[in-house]
Amino acid sequence: MKRCFFSLFVLLASCVQPKNSIELHFEKDLIPEGIAVDPVSQKVYLNSLKSAKIVRCNLDGSNAEDFLSSHEHGYLSGFGMTIQGNTLYALGNGLSKENNKSVLLLLHTISGELIKSYPLDNGSFVFLNDLAVDSKGNIYITDSESTDIYTINKTTDELEVFFSNEAVKHSNGIAISSDDRYLYLASYTSGIRILDIASKKLLNQPNTFKGVDGMKFYRNKLIAIVNAKRDPSHNGVFQFGLNEAGTEILSETKIVTFEHPSDIPTTFAIHKNYMYFVADSQLDNFNQENTTIIDPTQLENYRLAKKKLDF
Repeated sequence: MKRCFFSLFVLLASCVQPKNSIELHFEKDLIPEGIAVDPVSQKVYLNSLKSAKIVRCNLDGSNAEDFLSSHEHGYLSGFGMTIQGNTLYALGNGLSKENNKSVLLLLHTISGELIKSYPLDNGSFVFLNDLAVDSKGNIYITDSESTDIYTINKTTDELEVFFSNEAVKHSNGIAISSDDRYLYLASYTSGIRILDIASKKLLNQPNTFKGVDGMKFYRNKLIAIVNAKRDPSHNGVFQFGLNEAGTEILSETKIVTFEHPSDIPTTFAIHKNYMYFVADSQLDNFNQENTTIIDPTQLENYRLAKKKLDF
């Protein structure tokens, strides 16, 4: 999610706007942050910052419906989501620093039933922002308010800190390599850092690849939404090329320009060589302190952007 973090960025390549977008017919004040695509049902899931709920529809925009009602199972304002098998992993947070709580819900995509809830209330301001799940079901979660990366301890079955280091302070987006060896952490302070999971060692140096929100590993590249630059023209969807081992970033290419400079996409999903993201979350029309819409007359229907990843 875009927070109040900003940094300078250098534009290195030309790009295009996504050619395909689909109008979605959910409530206009949804303010979606997390997105996931179920490859089995061909449905797209969005959550809501304002209403603490999860909705879904077909990839063509039809059959819009609620999947999880507001605050059901203790859900909070929605953040990162992903789907693996028949499980939807959904993060939620309280948006106020006072009495802050966070939660990870595991939900069955077919029945909608709760599989497991992992609440987190440790007395500090925690912001579980995004998550990555490896092929064995191990979960890694960023906390954008600290230096911590969380996981689930399989012995205690509770959330615990997996890695903590000032070098990954305020991490937002997170991705995992296809061989489950490396985590890619989008830190506000030191750029995209690469962590060896087994040794818990950072493999690359601080860099200028900042302002990243959602991020995923795809064909030995990192795909990332950049939405936190001081100059909005420097935002967009970027592709970061990696070395063969996946341990170093070699290049960056801007592959999508947002339709309007004020647009704020946040996270995205990849399905059948396409990336899907909400073209504008309308986050700039949302007051996080009291979870209200600043100007309801400016709300518009959301559009699902579709971009082919042809590399």
